[in-house]
Amino acid sequence: MTEANNKEQLTSYKGIFKATSLFGGVQVYQILVSVVKSKFIAVLLGPLGVGIQGLYQSALLFVQSVTAMGLSSSAVRDVSEVNGSGDLSRVAIIVKTLRRLVWCTGLLGVMAVILFSPMLSETSFGDKKHIVPFIILSITLLIDQICAGQKVLLQGMRRLGQLAKASAIGSTLSLLVSVPLYYLYGIEGIVPTLILNSLTLLFLSWLYARHISLPPVKLTIKETILHGKGMLKMGFAMSWSSILVLGCAYALRWFIRSETGTEAVGLYTAGFTIINTYVGMIFTAIGTDYYPRLAAVNNDNKLTTATVNQQGEVAVLIMAPLLLICIIFMPIIVRILYSEQFLGANSFISIAAVGMIFKLGSWLIAFQFIAKGESKLFVINETITNIYFLLLNLIGYKLFGLSGLGISFTLSYLIYFIQVYLIAQKRYNYCFSNELKKIFFIQTVLLLICFGVSRFHFAFFLYPVGSILIIISLAYSIKELDNRMDLKSMVKRILKNNK
Repeated sequence: MTEANNKEQLTSYKGIFKATSLFGGVQVYQILVSVVKSKFIAVLLGPLGVGIQGLYQSALLFVQSVTAMGLSSSAVRDVSEVNGSGDLSRVAIIVKTLRRLVWCTGLLGVMAVILFSPMLSETSFGDKKHIVPFIILSITLLIDQICAGQKVLLQGMRRLGQLAKASAIGSTLSLLVSVPLYYLYGIEGIVPTLILNSLTLLFLSWLYARHISLPPVKLTIKETILHGKGMLKMGFAMSWSSILVLGCAYALRWFIRSETGTEAVGLYTAGFTIINTYVGMIFTAIGTDYYPRLAAVNNDNKLTTATVNQQGEVAVLIMAPLLLICIIFMPIIVRILYSEQFLGANSFISIAAVGMIFKLGSWLIAFQFIAKGESKLFVINETITNIYFLLLNLIGYKLFGLSGLGISFTLSYLIYFIQVYLIAQKRYNYCFSNELKKIFFIQTVLLLICFGVSRFHFAFFLYPVGSILIIISLAYSIKELDNRMDLKSMVKRILKNNK
């Protein structure tokens, strides 16, 4: 490899690490805020209240996935592409089109929730007592959609610092709004809290997006439809995926409630939040920068493969030690994040943590379908996937309870990982680099050994041995990251600048 190629790779890895670190730092901060928030909610509301909140949010997210048309994801590609051209007039046209579309889809969501509120109440809670709360909460679909449009603008225009600030401040304000309301009103505070949280995020996204200056443009309705057609086409495919995911999540929560009650939904919601929000923070940190970068090189399969593999190496090295920590110290983590009442979720979380490494791999590969605009392939792939995801979840819970959901989570993502790899290999000649194979294999072996150790519930054995495995995984990650981007020099430079 030439010196020029070495420098190019070093720059690429540093760019990936910098973007991941930026949003990873925000995610860590958001997690710390969420720890405090979740603790208060768990104590003030208990499993029943957490279950009720989870059912409200699942129902609303399902309707939103149907009516939002996936604009929050598909429009990033359009804004990124026109922004890369440097033509601000084209950017202004796309942005104005997007703003009109988010208003239309947001209002559609409001009307859908109002119209189907009796059915949402009946299917979510088994009664008609929650019709009015659903009608009141319908406004959040419009608020969230407008907010999503502002965030697309920030992401597509590469204003990542401002997007990170909006996210961090939003988490803080959400805590300050939620805790007093739950303290004063308990379960009755759920509805006003969800509405105020949405309004807070809207205000923050507007506060930062308003600084982006674009030339004024006039668009007729016909022109809006013409320019929005591409967004809506890919957006429909991504919306279909969201519909399936949230529909399956909604069906699963309904099944759990029917089988064992609302408190069981609360335990599952707590476990799912830990594994997908706290542990899965790396997905948000990666996706904000990864998607636009991948879209920029989507016409070149070699560059696409290199981008996926480089991102994969950094992502696995960062996430693997977190998963080992999750497996070994989960009982302590659950007590800190929630309370003793939620320890029943531990079995689901520890097993699902193994599946997260396969989720990461499949997620990185499947992004190629979106970046290349393969809407038909994306729809077919996600439809098949969600069918067996739901079936395995229902079977897993029926047979083994929450532990069964952990098993089905891991098995589903292993199947999905193999599935998307074979598709990408055939269509785009994608293959793992030797470096990614090595990193993925070593960290997965450490993860499986760690999981095996976690089956021993004796603290005097579990924590010392588990800690050794965590140190090995962390040391290996630091060594490999240092080989790619000279971490030692970066740290020395940061320390020198801070003196």
